[in-house]
Amino acid sequence: MVAQVRRRREAAERCEPLDCGHQDPIDCEAAGSDTTGAQNYAPDAQPVTEPDPDVLTELWANAKVAWCARDFPKYGSPEWIALGPEDPRRLAGALEAAEMWRKYGDEDELCEWLKRLGRQPNLVDTRSRAQLDTLAKPKPPHQLEATPGWPPIRVPGGNGRYLKHTEGRAAA
Repeated sequence: MVAQVRRRREAAERCEPLDCGHQDPIDCEAAGSDTTGAQNYAPDAQPVTEPDPDVLTELWANAKVAWCARDFPKYGSPEWIALGPEDPRRLAGALEAAEMWRKYGDEDELCEWLKRLGRQPNLVDTRSRAQLDTLAKPKPPHQLEATPGWPPIRVPGGNGRYLKHTEGRAAA
């Protein structure tokens, strides 16, 4: 709220002064000047006073305690709406919602993403039974061959045998 008041004051300083010399219509009301048309601008506006920093610090600390204890209703729920504007649990709920939005984005989009993630892929195979049986047959073992220019290869389980490349064929 303090930052909002500061931004409003800074914006008012950039504007042309009103007929009474004030920059902000709220200043006109506070001074009791009716010549500026401030009554038309904000007929029920009260002078804005900056809140006490101790009150803001206490609100923030209490909201942090409520957030850590998870003692606050979900943002936007009827319980959250029923809380007073000065209730730190209200601030904790709003902060939690903002953090969830920062991390995960739109809640509906997140739910859709989780649904898509949980769907199983299409497991229906269009191949015939004979094709699947052919694919399931064991393959013959790989035959080791010595390569020209490479050193001899030890044959696994061959009791110390090595494959050596000879002219025209590999020897075991």
